[in-house]
Amino acid sequence: MEVKKLIFVFFLFSSITMKAQQKPVPETASSKYQKKVEKREKINQLIKQEEEGALIFDKQSAFSIKLNTDGWGFAYEKGKYKTTNKTSLWWLEFGERKSVKEERVPTISASQGFIIVSSYIYGKQNNFYYLKAGFGQQKLIGGKGNKNGVAVSAIYGGGLSLGMLKPYYLEIQNPTNGARESIRYTPANESLFLDPTVILGKSGLGKGLGEIKYVPGAHVRTALRFDYGRYNEVLSAIEIGLNAEFYSQKMPVVLLNKENNFFFNAYAAITFGKRK
Repeated sequence: MEVKKLIFVFFLFSSITMKAQQKPVPETASSKYQKKVEKREKINQLIKQEEEGALIFDKQSAFSIKLNTDGWGFAYEKGKYKTTNKTSLWWLEFGERKSVKEERVPTISASQGFIIVSSYIYGKQNNFYYLKAGFGQQKLIGGKGNKNGVAVSAIYGGGLSLGMLKPYYLEIQNPTNGARESIRYTPANESLFLDPTVILGKSGLGKGLGEIKYVPGAHVRTALRFDYGRYNEVLSAIEIGLNAEFYSQKMPVVLLNKENNFFFNAYAAITFGKRK
């Protein structure tokens, strides 16, 4: 009987010892391992999609040079990758709007024995600059097919605009005393401001900076972007789009012409940047 008890105790002790040596994998470690596996699979899928021509990245930044049907602009853009075909965009843009009625007139004058060649825009009352901040989406509608192809994306969005009216100054020769003067338009000097026989040219670019009038507004934008960059890390694209802007008051640019607070234009842009 004693021998049977000893054998039973021995097997019981051995069983307990073996179970103690078999340490279970903690749930947290198992969960971390599963997440690593899923992340690795996702990365492999993204690499495959990139090899097939998809635009795969985490974020992007880019600069644009824009030629508008009514002026010019420079823009900076940040993008955040959301899905395979959708990216969230934020942008800042600065530029100038010009009137289709603007007419540049060349002038030649003499000052202290020197011949001065200049020009001015007849009847121009203000330079119209703008600053825009917006948010939107970039949606891929046509992949590259391969790394050397062209990806086509649709861009749409909108945001706030700030119109800046800078007085346009002219250099004139005062017919009363013959002195050279710099003047801006006022109702009182309209006849002088519009008299080409006394105008010598435009004043310097810095003239009137301290007199800028700020006008709030809003804008919307839609475009097609053709990305021809050879590698996904480089953003090289041509963009063609439409802009619409509305301001809280009419923006006087050229005298004797209709003043507007709504502006609609088309543009073409060269965009370059990087992704990572």
